Amino acid sequence: MSLTSVVARARRLARKRPAYILDRALREAECELDRWLAPRRARRLDRRRLLALAKASSVDELWTRLADRAFPATTAPMSVGAVDAIEPGESARIFAAAERAVSRTVDLLGSGPVSLGTPVDWSRDYKTGMGWPCAFARAIDYVNRERPSDVKVPWEISRLQWLIPAGQGYLLSGDERYAAAVRDLLEEWMQANPLAYSVNWSCTMEAAMRIFTWTWFFHVFARSRAWADEAFRLRFLSCLYLHGDFTRRHIEKADINGNHYTADLAGLVFAGLFFGNVGAAPRWAAKAWAGLCAEIERQVFPDGVDYEASCAYHRLVCELFLWPALYRLALGKDVPPAYAERLRRMARFTAAYARADGSSPLWGDADDGRVLPFGGQPVGDHRYLLGMVALAFADRQLADWFGGGRSELLWTFGPERARALPTVPVAAPGSRAFPDGGCYVMRDGGTHVFIDCGPVGLAGRGGHGHNDALSFEAWLEGAPLIVDSGSYVYTASFDTRNRFRATACHNTPQVDRQEINRFDPANLWALEDDARPTLLVWRSTDTEDVFVGRHRGYERLGIAVERTIRFDKRTRALEIVDRVEGEGEHTVTIPLHLAPGVSLETGDGGCTLRSAGRDFEIAFEARDGWTVRAEPCLISPSYGVGLKSQRLVWTRQAARLPAILRLIIRPLQVAGGAICA
Repeated sequence: MSLTSVVARARRLARKRPAYILDRALREAECELDRWLAPRRARRLDRRRLLALAKASSVDELWTRLADRAFPATTAPMSVGAVDAIEPGESARIFAAAERAVSRTVDLLGSGPVSLGTPVDWSRDYKTGMGWPCAFARAIDYVNRERPSDVKVPWEISRLQWLIPAGQGYLLSGDERYAAAVRDLLEEWMQANPLAYSVNWSCTMEAAMRIFTWTWFFHVFARSRAWADEAFRLRFLSCLYLHGDFTRRHIEKADINGNHYTADLAGLVFAGLFFGNVGAAPRWAAKAWAGLCAEIERQVFPDGVDYEASCAYHRLVCELFLWPALYRLALGKDVPPAYAERLRRMARFTAAYARADGSSPLWGDADDGRVLPFGGQPVGDHRYLLGMVALAFADRQLADWFGGGRSELLWTFGPERARALPTVPVAAPGSRAFPDGGCYVMRDGGTHVFIDCGPVGLAGRGGHGHNDALSFEAWLEGAPLIVDSGSYVYTASFDTRNRFRATACHNTPQVDRQEINRFDPANLWALEDDARPTLLVWRSTDTEDVFVGRHRGYERLGIAVERTIRFDKRTRALEIVDRVEGEGEHTVTIPLHLAPGVSLETGDGGCTLRSAGRDFEIAFEARDGWTVRAEPCLISPSYGVGLKSQRLVWTRQAARLPAILRLIIRPLQVAGGAICA
């Protein structure tokens, strides 16, 4: 770890409570001891000790006992016909993906197709060619600030989720090639990543996330010929048990917890329930489940919005809370009603933000994280969550709202239960308000407007939230028009990371080029809690939806920002009125980022947009010193991917306030060869 990182970490710790600092210091010391103790633990967990922990007479007996335990995803053989009857083309997709997987070709985090080779270099960023040494994990500086490397690449490769199609292909065909390929890669991983001694142990969440895939692989291939060798079985079970032990010892608990701690707890529940009564497994499962029951109340607002202020992380956190519940249900254990209800509310929020085409707003950070990604839907399509929660907890409303692909349901619940849900929604959630999370959705027909008026992420710390107070995204009449910029990358580039989370990359007013929430460019997951948005009006009727909100991000400049968004359901027009009030002269800029693929023509007093074969007008009053220009921008629909687009920027150079700008976006129709409203 670099000196700069150590100093920054010390400063953050100095602001914590003394009791927390003491507890953290003790945990840090215990973790540091793994430099010497981890290799000993790995050596000690030999055949004799593992069998003693399991009270088993042989590795094969233990293997069979574990294979007979229930698992929360279906791992029984399936027929191609049954699969394709539920999800047409699913088997062809799986076999194609399985062949890429066994050939060790991946396409992750914007890398494009990459051949990993044999053996895989598990500590290498294949996008840049840079890597990390095989050293004690806590001593590795995985941020590499001065080098353009991205540690998420080896982490993602080591999660082995890209091998899931090989498991699905095996269940469809019984082809032992798939079992052998997965076994060989697991052998390579275990050889190259000794316990606590590679970059893939540097973050506890990564160990926890591997538990999900490894336990699934076990139940898929447990009775395959390729996995019958006792020596391999011993190495696999020992390493998996050590993953649980490592996660417990290095758990990422803080005074304010986010998805890392949730992943650690969820992984521990999985490890504990997988091993049953083996060694410390019952304690892992019980303690981690108690932690999840507490954290779901802390991290998820009562209206169902995850407090990290991100659609992508809402999806991940929902999965992290859901899968341990599914595991408990599979084993006949209870899930408290309050826990199930919070999951239902998370799914209802997903139903609200998911658009008819399956896409999701680019609200907050996104690293495309999943728990067990079984389906082939686009990465931004979160609608399967509605079906999973509906089937898990018999929720009729969520079942009626569900639409889209059923492959996730098929590989989780099996063909019979997946068949129960439709591919086309029976009903739609309509316009919805989520006042605790601060999200508001205007929805009518093909129009979908998502508005952020919520607290900064992670309980005021920043986390995966952005400087997007009062920002919005808009689909009109089914056509994508206005989007936020996404998040693009994390540690791969500090400058790019900070640019994409900054105010100027969102569809919200900016004053004097200042940030809504101040932040330290060296701390990539922290924002000052300056904005504190307030809802003034939310009204939804048969004829219109109206939102009025205000934030205090520029209160330090003596300035208040207020935004009104009104959707007229009769004329299909979306009106945005921004009012910036205060003393003195200030420059105000208001950008609108266009969705990739939207064409733009500008003229006096208006612009014409074309999207999805439809034409739209943006009308505005170009007076009081306002000017507008079009300029190129980059939109990141998923991690590591940047698409060229354009944005419109209205600017009012230094002038006395108030500054008021009124925009109207409305569809145009072609009549007699002329464009008219």
